[in-house]
Amino acid sequence: MKDIAGRTAFITGGAQGIGLGIARRLAREGVKLALADIDAEALKRARDELQAQTRVATEVLDVRDRDAFARVADSVEADLGPVSLLFNNAGVAGGISIHQMNYAAWDWVLGINLFGVINGIQTFLPRMIKRGDGGHIVNTSSGAGILAAGSGFLYATSKFAVVGMSEALHFELKQSKTNIGLSVLCPGPVNTGIVERSLAATPGYIAPTTPEGIQQIEAIKAFLASGVSIDEVGEMVLRGIREDALYIFTDRLIADGVVQRTEAILAALPRDAGANQS
Repeated sequence: MKDIAGRTAFITGGAQGIGLGIARRLAREGVKLALADIDAEALKRARDELQAQTRVATEVLDVRDRDAFARVADSVEADLGPVSLLFNNAGVAGGISIHQMNYAAWDWVLGINLFGVINGIQTFLPRMIKRGDGGHIVNTSSGAGILAAGSGFLYATSKFAVVGMSEALHFELKQSKTNIGLSVLCPGPVNTGIVERSLAATPGYIAPTTPEGIQQIEAIKAFLASGVSIDEVGEMVLRGIREDALYIFTDRLIADGVVQRTEAILAALPRDAGANQS
């Protein structure tokens, strides 16, 4: 999609982090912004920053709440016009050890990282298809959605699912000639502060008290802080939309791991081309 000026974008997690970086870049292109976030104060700050550049609507939204999603969608489209740019970006970096794992943590991480994306698609995609005016969807996954090792099993589960869903939808939208593109954003380290916000909210999470445990958390935070800025990610996302890219990556840090994983999968496939498939 080349021409996005004047369109309306709906961005979950849009008041901070990557969502704000995307919003800033779209604002400079003349896109009207509907920002949804769980944090009312962050929404106010984002609106104050961006409303001088474009029209901005803000909505407090828990992306797990399907009824609320529908109400917010109706409100936004009544105010700003039909949404044709959708960014399912809200997410958490929930991490918990195998010794602390519990159903509440599974439900929380999957509810936000996976079902939050599903709810955005189910709310807006049928509307976009019915209108026939084209558009583009960007689902935020992670490098951990391509290469799981070291990412934490809860997080990797949610992010792998987003990648698979996005791949399938991308090709089905093409086959159906909807003129709706779909990309999956798989960022590496980005300086967003997501770890601090997420760990404190993870059900059953117990903060480490040993020097080793504390050092590990600090190392993760430092690693993410060393990554690209949210504004750089916004630029990459806009380029991905214009190029109708399926994958949007922010760096090449997982390249070697992807090669090793692919080689391991190929080596595990049956050598007999006629072997039964399940």
